[in-house]
Amino acid sequence: MPARIYKQPKPAGQSGLAGTREWVFEYGQAAPRRQDALMGWTGSQDTQSQLRLYFESCDEAVAYAEREHVAYEVEAPVQRIRKPKVYADNFRSDRIQNWTH
Repeated sequence: MPARIYKQPKPAGQSGLAGTREWVFEYGQAAPRRQDALMGWTGSQDTQSQLRLYFESCDEAVAYAEREHVAYEVEAPVQRIRKPKVYADNFRSDRIQNWTH
């Protein structure tokens, strides 16, 4: 599988943007995963698929992939839709829904 270059999305349960500014380079899975018969753990012979490299820009990640001769796919980040909210809108007289406590 080709490597994946993407920008980390914002966590849904948090309002902060920490860790979303860097581009992530993940190697694809080259070997299938298998389950250990004794313990039941899932493992793989492919240790490269466990690596994550972080870059400041997409161009740096693409340059690394080309320098190392690794096939890659770039995933464009999804633009956030920001809907500003005002607390006073809860008490507007032309509000569609009834105001309840």
